[in-house]
Amino acid sequence: MSELLSDHTTLRLGGPARRWVRATSEQELIAAVDEADSAGEPVLVLGGGSNLVVADEGFDGTVVEVATEGVVVDSETADRTRTSVCGGVMVTVAAGEVWDDLVARAVVSRWVGVEALSGIPGTVGATPIQNVGAYGQEVSQTVARVRVWDRRLRGVRTFAAGDCGFGYRTSRFKADRYDDAGGRHVVLDVTFQLPVGDTAASVAYVELARALGVELGERPSLAAVREAVLGLRAGKGMVLDPDDHDTWSAGSFFTNPLVDPARVPAGAPSYPQPDGRTKTSAAWLIDHAGFAKGHGNDRVSLSTKHTLALTNRGRATTADLIELAREVRDGVRAAYGIELVNEPVMLGCSL
Repeated sequence: MSELLSDHTTLRLGGPARRWVRATSEQELIAAVDEADSAGEPVLVLGGGSNLVVADEGFDGTVVEVATEGVVVDSETADRTRTSVCGGVMVTVAAGEVWDDLVARAVVSRWVGVEALSGIPGTVGATPIQNVGAYGQEVSQTVARVRVWDRRLRGVRTFAAGDCGFGYRTSRFKADRYDDAGGRHVVLDVTFQLPVGDTAASVAYVELARALGVELGERPSLAAVREAVLGLRAGKGMVLDPDDHDTWSAGSFFTNPLVDPARVPAGAPSYPQPDGRTKTSAAWLIDHAGFAKGHGNDRVSLSTKHTLALTNRGRATTADLIELAREVRDGVRAAYGIELVNEPVMLGCSL
């Protein structure tokens, strides 16, 4: 019997895969991908399925589920940080490790720099691909290097942080394509360089500062930041809960647009960028274009907690979801002349 992608995505959508391989070691992961590539088969490398929209028809190829494990703390840096909170630690993490488990361990271990990324679903290997970010932090701020299998060169390569092409919700790993189903680079592990201390990184996000009761730039405890972020995400339906259909989503469906400052609507949030453009809020645009929380029907709707998440109410199809996404995208374009871009990877479907 075919494995359904809907059983492996946070949207709980997607048809069957023609073939399924669960890779529990790096060797199995490389072998499965290389074997399929050599046979000319499409390959989907699947982590937590949290940033993925799969067509109802499924995937006519091989799905390689990344289930590798392992967290290695560099012994030299670990020894040094026992006597100095100013030191840093190098932590190498297998691609299949659960991201939030790593964040929880970092908070307990006094590793600074990922605490505001608490509660984000998915695996460690996916984080550099999207340059995952939230509440003023991005994973690129702590990545030291990324080790990958290069499907084109058929070999293992290591990219230092400066060579990863990190940008807003993007990287070279997202941009460099191998085929329609996947990228050229299969992440094997990620090494993070994390300062060690008793306080979090400086709070750089107004909503988080407000939740913590501090000013921007202050440094609360790591535990306080994690607790506040988990609370904020839960309030928006962004922490997975099988009993809450608001969490049956791919997280934020659209990225925040980067536009010329003159195009930001009056009253919309405005965040100047180093390249001269301004980032504004996709959620604000959606709401003010007339799409309120819960907009939709009994199959698919915007979250009742947050307009940026498109959710499966339990009986949705991917076609239903795409129809709603197009309605929202086109409505924002008509109201403000700004084109929203989807954040999740679309497999076998498009807007």
